[in-house]
Amino acid sequence: MTTEFDLGRLLSECGAERYELHTRHLNHQLPRMLRTIGFDKVYERAEGAYFWDADGNDYLDMLSGFGVMGLGRHHPVVRKALHDVLDARLADLTRFDCPPLPGLLAERLLAHSPYLDRVFFGNSGTEAVETALKFARRATGKPRILYCEHAFHGLTTGSLSVNGEDGFRDGFAPLLPDTAVPLGDLDALERELRKGDVAALIVEPIQGKGVHEAPPGYLRAAQQLLHRHKALLIADEVQTGLGRTGDFYAHQHEEGVEPDLVCVAKALSGGYVPVGATLGKDWIFKKVYSSIDRVLVHSASFGANAQAMAAGLAVLSVIENEQIVANARATGELLKSRLAALVDRYELLADVRGRGLMIGIEFGRPTSLRLRGRWSVLQAARKGLFAQMVVVPLLQRHRILTQVSGDHLEVIKLIPPLIIGEAEVDRFMDAFTAVMDDAHEGGLMWDFGKTLVKQAVAHR
Repeated sequence: MTTEFDLGRLLSECGAERYELHTRHLNHQLPRMLRTIGFDKVYERAEGAYFWDADGNDYLDMLSGFGVMGLGRHHPVVRKALHDVLDARLADLTRFDCPPLPGLLAERLLAHSPYLDRVFFGNSGTEAVETALKFARRATGKPRILYCEHAFHGLTTGSLSVNGEDGFRDGFAPLLPDTAVPLGDLDALERELRKGDVAALIVEPIQGKGVHEAPPGYLRAAQQLLHRHKALLIADEVQTGLGRTGDFYAHQHEEGVEPDLVCVAKALSGGYVPVGATLGKDWIFKKVYSSIDRVLVHSASFGANAQAMAAGLAVLSVIENEQIVANARATGELLKSRLAALVDRYELLADVRGRGLMIGIEFGRPTSLRLRGRWSVLQAARKGLFAQMVVVPLLQRHRILTQVSGDHLEVIKLIPPLIIGEAEVDRFMDAFTAVMDDAHEGGLMWDFGKTLVKQAVAHR
């Protein structure tokens, strides 16, 4: 007897058990963490830049799934493309044909970077980085990859080797032969290049951790140094690409920068089907796929599947037709300028930085004796607790989802959907000023801070 599968009924019957199911069968620390900071919400549906809970309350999403939801959730153009590709019943993933959708998506991606020639499609950002690392080593014949301190390029073994955060690397050694250099330090870069074994430098034009931008002129100068030493420049645009920073790619803010390899993912998915892409120069691909015998020397079982390609094509269509990049630039400038105007108003607010809709809000040691004492208590327990104290009331009191931009950092990162406008900026600013007013007046958020201190001490 065949029982019809009913997804709606399954969700209705078991949806309330979501946190218990995770505790029993998945990463048991995730529900524990969410409950600790009061983030254990139950979201029922989502649209655009908003979630709704079972009571009909709306939540503004200023996180966009770590940048995946560049167009917001359930964009109608992307949804229709996926319905169309499923209804077409294509002969997908035969592995012994050349379907049209990957070629079309590659062509349209490459149109935004005319100095690149070919694309490899995988399934995630970390796969895109892994591909770039392999291709760089094969193309140059050299083993070592340079990366920047505080970088984040993924968590699979190769990508982890170029991850600048010790907390992610600990316990997984030995990794690949790679070396960290400070972001912006050309002398350190040149010292490593002189050793003659460097295949490439991989760099985020704006680092996700802390939202630190490469200094003006650095990428172009680094590119020249690398090429002089027969090494490659890899631009990791997994989070910064596809309009996030107000240009299609973040490296395009600097004239003359033409990376040898570019990694993209996240927003290319439309929030539906995982996809990653590594764009590169023709000669690099021809070094990798050097003969018929090496035709499958690098591949991915689900790479270039029809659903992912359809989603990517729809995303690029929306970006071009709805002026998404221009909106990210204009809305980002509005949000950043309004936040920067608060630096002189709040002594706990140290800096506002970033480009487009990738903005970092940094908190720092206050000047007044009363606030300085409270700040010092938090810092002694664990750096980053004050930023968490801001993130929690933004969600609990104002229904705005944000994130702390990395472990042990007093920085909040804003990476909302690229479709937000002035109404969302107004809502965030009203909430943020209310939270900062509370912090400077010694309000309720400091009581929550005491709880965080106790937990931080208990987990040492």
